[in-house]
Amino acid sequence: MREARGGNGGPPWAGMGQPTEKPSNFGPSVRRLATRLLPERLGVIMTIALGVVSVALNVIGPLILGHATDLIFSGVIGKQLPAGQSTQEAADAARAAGQDAVANLIVAQDVVPGLGIDFTAVAWVLAGVIAIYLGASLFQWLQGYLLNGIVQRTVYALRREVEDKLNRLPLTYVDGQRRGEILSRVTNDIDNISTSLQQTMSQLLTSVLTVVGVLAMMLVVSPLLTVIALVTIPLSLWLTQGIGKRSQRHFVAQWRHTGALNGQIEEAFTGHELVRVYGRRRAVEADFARENEKLYEAGFRAQFISGTIMPSMMFIGNLNYVAVAVIGGLRIASGAMTLGDVQAFIQYSRQFTQPLTQAASVAAVLQSGVASAERVFELLDAQEQRPDPAEPAVRTERRGRVAFEHVDFRYTPDAPLIEDLSLVAEPGQTVAIVGPTGAGKTTLVNLVLRFYELDGGRITLDGVDIAEMARADLRAGIGMVLQDTWLFGGTIRDNIRYGNPDATEEQLLDAARATYVDRFVRSLPDGYDTVIDEEGSNVSAGEKQLITIARAFLANPSLLILDEATSSVDTRTEVLVQRAMAALRSDRTSFVIAHRLSTVRDADLILVMESGRIVEQGDHDQLLAARGAYHRLYNAQFEAAATEVS
Repeated sequence: MREARGGNGGPPWAGMGQPTEKPSNFGPSVRRLATRLLPERLGVIMTIALGVVSVALNVIGPLILGHATDLIFSGVIGKQLPAGQSTQEAADAARAAGQDAVANLIVAQDVVPGLGIDFTAVAWVLAGVIAIYLGASLFQWLQGYLLNGIVQRTVYALRREVEDKLNRLPLTYVDGQRRGEILSRVTNDIDNISTSLQQTMSQLLTSVLTVVGVLAMMLVVSPLLTVIALVTIPLSLWLTQGIGKRSQRHFVAQWRHTGALNGQIEEAFTGHELVRVYGRRRAVEADFARENEKLYEAGFRAQFISGTIMPSMMFIGNLNYVAVAVIGGLRIASGAMTLGDVQAFIQYSRQFTQPLTQAASVAAVLQSGVASAERVFELLDAQEQRPDPAEPAVRTERRGRVAFEHVDFRYTPDAPLIEDLSLVAEPGQTVAIVGPTGAGKTTLVNLVLRFYELDGGRITLDGVDIAEMARADLRAGIGMVLQDTWLFGGTIRDNIRYGNPDATEEQLLDAARATYVDRFVRSLPDGYDTVIDEEGSNVSAGEKQLITIARAFLANPSLLILDEATSSVDTRTEVLVQRAMAALRSDRTSFVIAHRLSTVRDADLILVMESGRIVEQGDHDQLLAARGAYHRLYNAQFEAAATEVS
């Protein structure tokens, strides 16, 4: 059985259920996310420039449209006045009749008595407004096109960085995390970052520019009404900040529970056969329901609390609209403003509150994206494995001689596992490692592969310290077959060729024949072109094991590691595989980890391990004659358990 350990020295599942989230740190996470846009600075500048032009055209529109309203209103009033009078004479006549408000309108609107609506002038004004809005839409479309490319390239680079990071993480990190949790960060969280950036960057940029542009136009039209409109801004900011702080922690919890739920689903699906065999379906469903309930509660609170921002802002905006309409009406009546100016200002006040409302509405999306970014950054900040030397050592010969020199190793500082271990495996030797579960057998070969770093001593391969070698060069000369088989979606040929992509067809067939894969592949309708799924469920467990052995043989390594590699094949096939392995031992060192001691009888050297120490070593006959630990293990496999039947 594979003896994996978690990051805390326990098994891989030791970290399940532990919190993976740091407290929300909104500001630094936003700044760190923003720095990811620096390689796209030119595109960002162009996007801002297009946004400025688009917003400028949009904010000019209401002012010009207000002029059209003035033309129509002046024409309506002028048509009702006697022709031949000047504007001032008409105003004086209205005041003489006690109609001061009408007189103020005549002067303010510059009414020409007897002249109706100038439809030609109105048409030109409207044509100009349409052209302005078309131009604004065109620039906004170009801005969206550029922004989409910026966001997608940024997320593409982030995905690539996460993928590279996963390849640099030590095995202890992977063992200490649930696979579903890691997958959730790599897929769900990055997708959420992409969606959040896409939605928030465009709206926030447009909103900020619109607020600045509209504020400038409002000051031009009426400083007094502008002051009235700005009174509600502090209240809006206070509400948005307060609601945002409350909802942010729920967004963090939402994505944490999403990762936990994915982990639970992945585990239940992977082991669904065992779940059914042991009748644990209801327990799994209960676990799912419990985690799903936590996700529901966190998601509901996050969305509901953040969702109150929009209606709150709309209510404040409506109060602002009422105040502007009332004061504006009084200003028209006093002749201080024209009807077109008030109409334009009301539009500006709407345009002013609308981007604030939009910014508030995307706050929820931004908070969700930042919560996901924190989880991704936590993965990127995880401690990496020790880097390869700047000038790595290279083996001058590839014979497969392995030497352990006073090796010490522990998963945790207070729990030593291997202490002062020394041994030598000569080229061509088959070294069997046996012992009870937890003795350190798999750990021993993992140290050869540098999956873990030593705490003391050193391991040499053909006289070169493996700590001074590049990991890729070290592992290129090692073939490994695990107890847990791994096949990917593809043909049987592709899975075997994975061990050596440059192998010829004849070399592939030789490896398949040597491991007796060819025997069962020939009986399949599509032969080596038979497509197997990612879990290999359409071939038997023993056939999967043979394919992985063929893959290792095709790699032609100088060092072969077999970790219970024949545990899933039948006795007859095991004998055939052992014979094939014997033919491949020339100039190849083999480490064989086995629980069934009958499979290691022919090993050149058998190491018996207990609690991280080699307590016995020798060949099969010598160890049996010594009547020690190996003798007890060997006889225990053939003794029937004695039980009393009452």
